[in-house]
Amino acid sequence: MTNLPADFLWGAATAAYQIEGAVREGGRGASIWDTFSHTWGHVKGGDTGDVACDHYHRSREDVALMRALGLDAYRFSIAWPRIQPEGRGRANEAGLAFYDRLVDELLGAGIQPWATLFHWDLPQALEDAGGWMNRDTAHRFEEYAFIVGERLADRVIGFMTLNEPVIVFLLGHIFGNHAPGKRLGLAGFPVAHHQLLGHGLAARALREAGARRISLANNYAPAWPASDREADERAAARMDAWHNWLFTDPLLKGEYPAAVTELLSERVPGALEVVQPGDLGIIAAPLDFLGVNYYQPDWVRADRFSPFGGHGGSVPGREKTGFGWSVVPEGLTQTLTGLKERYGDACPPLYVTESGCSYPDRVDETGRVRDEARIRYHEAHLEAVWEAMNQGADVRGYFAWSLLDNFEWAEGYSQRFGLVHVDFETLTRTPKDSYFWLQEYLRGRG
Repeated sequence: MTNLPADFLWGAATAAYQIEGAVREGGRGASIWDTFSHTWGHVKGGDTGDVACDHYHRSREDVALMRALGLDAYRFSIAWPRIQPEGRGRANEAGLAFYDRLVDELLGAGIQPWATLFHWDLPQALEDAGGWMNRDTAHRFEEYAFIVGERLADRVIGFMTLNEPVIVFLLGHIFGNHAPGKRLGLAGFPVAHHQLLGHGLAARALREAGARRISLANNYAPAWPASDREADERAAARMDAWHNWLFTDPLLKGEYPAAVTELLSERVPGALEVVQPGDLGIIAAPLDFLGVNYYQPDWVRADRFSPFGGHGGSVPGREKTGFGWSVVPEGLTQTLTGLKERYGDACPPLYVTESGCSYPDRVDETGRVRDEARIRYHEAHLEAVWEAMNQGADVRGYFAWSLLDNFEWAEGYSQRFGLVHVDFETLTRTPKDSYFWLQEYLRGRG
């Protein structure tokens, strides 16, 4: 494997609803994913995150696994409903105490804590009041961020306000595949703007509370036209704007992409009135880094029934993961170098905050999990990072998704992304071959 710089940061990532369980303990309130997963037909197999990996009770065991692995950093998310069960008002001390202990356990193990404030688990009470369609949610997010910052900013190395706001927008509010399951079409644009406004307000609150490094993590998928037909190329360009630049141009250029504003003006007159004077200035406050989540490119075909004039899919002729996603490492190189090309000196240092793959892993009769495909995946994507660095991209670290097999949103427990296998009946953790591969590399680096 490529010898990345000595100060390159190696981490793994998880999300609260996907691993914590204990959804009715410690004063936690309900989230939209509790509601969504308990509604028949929304999640494969009727699965829920009620127990998940039971990380809430097993965090010490999981930190011990990280320490043995040799990670520099761990990216986790904080469950908003644990901190403010109703999404507003006084903090729930039991919730804060859980993350307080987790951060101290990480530091005691020599692992940097990197925290995400919102990884999709909006308090249900806020959704009942309009959710991200309601501008007030951005201000409630600011309040929540300050509470967390006051408690943890002295020890958390890096904060990310939002994780993949584009997925919340697209799958949660445009197509309805994720919580809260709305199908608003382009009329859901306020969800995008209010998330970005929430980011800006939360970043300001975190700085007031003493946070040192602040950003957010976006999902990027290079848009590749499925053919040289003009319709496919036009659809790919539009998909590129909506998927990749909608949640980045306002941060680094202080404006929405022209392809976004043009389509909104054409299809949803008045939609841009949600952008109030001063909003873009709040959103574009300086970032200390940018989180880049990457899985695969979008293979885009024109589709007149799509709100965006096209739909994306996996790249034909390429190896597929268990999820059916294409394994295309050069798409990560393109993403990282493309950010530098698009934003120039305004582009902050980059961290790959998610990269990973699912396969139907199992523990064999010898007690081993042989996931050679995952090892090949990470080797190839780290080579892609190295290539991007050689082309001038300032990439500082890589967080594997995920530390543990977990609740994979609408796919339930059918997809396994972890370096560590979890038996969801016994909750037994079994490090996979990929875990030992990375452990060996990190030891050699020392």
